[in-house]
Amino acid sequence: MLGLTLLLGPILLGPGWGGVAGAVPVLEGRVLRYENGSQTVWQRSYPVTLGELSGPLEVDGVTYLGVGPEVYAYTARGRVLGRADLPGTVTSLDASGGVVRVSTGGVGYTERFTLDAGASGPSVQERVVFPPDPAVTGWLLRAAQAVPEAGVQGAANDDPTNPFLLLRLAEQRRKAGDSYAALSTVRRALGTTLPFPAWVQLAARLDTAGYPAAADLALDRARRDAASRGLDPDVPVSRAALSAYGNPSAYLGTLLTQNRLSRAAAWMAYLRELHPRFEGGPALYARYAGILDAQGRAGEAEEWRLFSRSLRPGTLYNLGLGGLSSVRDAARLSTLALLISLGAAWLLLTVRAWRAQGQAIRPLGGRVLSWLRRPLSRARHVAVAYASLSERFLLTLLLAGLVAALGGWQWANLAGAALRTPALNTGTYGGGWGSAGLGDLNLRPGPDSALLGGLAAQLDGDDSVARQIYTAALPDPCALNNLGVISQARGDEAQAREQYRAALSARPDLSAAAFNLGLNPSTPDASFQQTYRPGQPRLCYPDQRSITRAFTGDLTDTLRQPLLNPAQVLTPTLGRSPRLGWALLGAAVLGALLTLSLLLPRTLLTPAQARAPLVRLLTLLLPGTGLMGSPWGGMLLLAWAALLAALTPRTGLIAFEALPRLISGPLQNGLLTALVAIYVLNTVLLLTAEVGHYRHTRSEARANA
Repeated sequence: MLGLTLLLGPILLGPGWGGVAGAVPVLEGRVLRYENGSQTVWQRSYPVTLGELSGPLEVDGVTYLGVGPEVYAYTARGRVLGRADLPGTVTSLDASGGVVRVSTGGVGYTERFTLDAGASGPSVQERVVFPPDPAVTGWLLRAAQAVPEAGVQGAANDDPTNPFLLLRLAEQRRKAGDSYAALSTVRRALGTTLPFPAWVQLAARLDTAGYPAAADLALDRARRDAASRGLDPDVPVSRAALSAYGNPSAYLGTLLTQNRLSRAAAWMAYLRELHPRFEGGPALYARYAGILDAQGRAGEAEEWRLFSRSLRPGTLYNLGLGGLSSVRDAARLSTLALLISLGAAWLLLTVRAWRAQGQAIRPLGGRVLSWLRRPLSRARHVAVAYASLSERFLLTLLLAGLVAALGGWQWANLAGAALRTPALNTGTYGGGWGSAGLGDLNLRPGPDSALLGGLAAQLDGDDSVARQIYTAALPDPCALNNLGVISQARGDEAQAREQYRAALSARPDLSAAAFNLGLNPSTPDASFQQTYRPGQPRLCYPDQRSITRAFTGDLTDTLRQPLLNPAQVLTPTLGRSPRLGWALLGAAVLGALLTLSLLLPRTLLTPAQARAPLVRLLTLLLPGTGLMGSPWGGMLLLAWAALLAALTPRTGLIAFEALPRLISGPLQNGLLTALVAIYVLNTVLLLTAEVGHYRHTRSEARANA
């Protein structure tokens, strides 16, 4: 608890006193004293739970002390003048340059800020970007919660800048029956200056305490503070970041569980305006729409569903984290189906050629030694050499499909890991934590990577660096738009409008350029800009496709890697599995070998070898394998393998968590029915082929007779 002991106050200080000549602040352990010689004018103690202390520093009669991620300013009388909220633990305070400079530390980076000592307390001149660290964003709440119930009044007097202490005091006064004093204290809490994560935390507690109007006001101030710090609805927010920013989605879930729809609407509006692309958003939007449907509000429910769909227009890149998980599991399912079909086809070809192959390679040393003694001659007698051209072509197509499925699986892993990168999921770019995280990423050179770096510099106020980066990224439309924003900030309106027009001409759906040209696009980001950043031009932020290209390139780049850069396929990086890389490389090599096998002349089998009893039994057990010479046989084989792969979750050995409909009872029953139908159809086709073969044999026998 922050404790204040004013010693000798009225006697030594007197009316109008501003300080004591020779008095200095001294920090001993966790106690800050303002001493005048041997006399202590005032002192405060700081529990260990508040974090590290830095300072003190006295400038113009004001004492600055770093407490965790905060810098408190005290007057010579010991009164709190104000508080500066910083993005990390304060490590040093310095006034050697004539201004108060604050250093904050993080893992692998350090930030420096300048404090402006105003009449209402210190303020940070530079942009402050809060990392998704609850130790930083939840410091004020934790400091208030650490105060015992009996000490709330004193702590609120000592630190009137902490609204959570004032709210606890208001609850005490309301319980004591003094509603007027409680409401007055709530107004004092709303009169403080806070960063947006603290406003969200305060809003939730005001809501719980029964002050809905005050909670709405806190949410509005949270939106405005977040907008001023560069947060934007076009930038996604992860669960971890949203939790550090007050965890509004969790509180909203509580409201929905309690069926408090009137309050839930206010929190849904907050998320929709500021964080529409938060992780888990589609599920929460669907849940809210379902509740509205149950309340008979079908129109509102459909409007929320339309809004949710508008955030991910039909492309793989805009499906979000959950969507990429679905793509990954769909690729896994396709891979399994293709492996089953390839295995079945290879098994039949091997069994069918077994006897003839053994006779041919016996002079070469047998099935194993022949590969060591005469590998080229042995390769002439592989199982596919006894297959027809159409059968080899089918195997080649299946292997090409396997390469595409494995590439899609690898791409989904890489793209998902890229989109889950913490530095890209905080609602904004830049700041010490974000820039350090962005610098650690292995981005591909190009306009997409340049756009990320340019945005980080521009949002942090370094327009000269941003202009250099954007110029290197031209003619990217996003970079053109953001160069126009820099030109407009310099007062060059003509050049800015020219750059906006060029950006819109290159990409007609670029809402940022349309907004800057005054075309008023009806998009959520444009509405946000007009409401919370009035009069300011809109920046263009990278979409998920651009971010994915900055990390992994397009899907075609992933598929080309086994040919262009095999070593990179096997290099473990963010989202890349070496085992999957080996599988992709192996499938590509096998596909190339099978393509070459199309040039091999076919070694014919005798009718007895081609129609051995075991071969005919396998054609019954493995649908489609007996008809691989026909396109319909290949389709039957692939359909059977796909059904078998889709039914594997019933065994419990393989799971496709991102495809929940696949394991639903009705669908599984339908798949079983389709599998039985495949076997029946395969049997009918084989019997038809047998009858045709029998007739053909009889006609030949009659002709020979």
